[in-house]
Amino acid sequence: MSIEAKPTPGALLLSPADHTLILIDFQSQMSFATHSIDAVTLRNNAALVSRGAAGFGVSTILTTVAEKSFSGPMFSEITEAFEGKAMLDRTSMNTWEDAAVIAEVNRIGKTRIVLAGLWTSVCIVGPALSAIDQGFEVYVIADACGDVSAEAHERAMQRMVQAGARPMTSLQYLLELQRDWARTETYDMTTGIARHWGGAYGIGINYAKTMFNAHEG
Repeated sequence: MSIEAKPTPGALLLSPADHTLILIDFQSQMSFATHSIDAVTLRNNAALVSRGAAGFGVSTILTTVAEKSFSGPMFSEITEAFEGKAMLDRTSMNTWEDAAVIAEVNRIGKTRIVLAGLWTSVCIVGPALSAIDQGFEVYVIADACGDVSAEAHERAMQRMVQAGARPMTSLQYLLELQRDWARTETYDMTTGIARHWGGAYGIGINYAKTMFNAHEG
């Protein structure tokens, strides 16, 4: 029996309308002890994810832990992308045990969850395993997470993958939302985000457009 290929995307790929992004505990106190990724790269990747999600209209939940009493404000790279959006502040380390966050997950009503935040082994593992246990499909943006050591981050990622979570990267997330350069309505936004926060890829875009007026579409 032969299989016929079709020019259509696979069901496991993300699209802007099919998931809820939850950004967790990107806060000063949490970042002080983060050593699996440097602070500049972490903030850059948080901006890349946030700008992409905001630009594509992804349903997004922003949540902090003990913002006023201990952990401090969420990174400005995130709050500036979602200007005016309310934060859901928690006492629980596991976001999935917070009633207000779960009420918002249920209000949005999507069964595919994408997670990023600090720390991987606590604040990401908790909701990832809890959501999977309840039948949700979970993706984790690995390079928009960080932990107290590389070992802690890697073991946490392995644990989540073993449970069924799907790892990805920040730039992968942005480009998977765009997925076709012929989508002209979001082309300038996507390449603009990449130019600012896409690292070497962004430098390449600047070069190509400056020197050759190149255009992927």
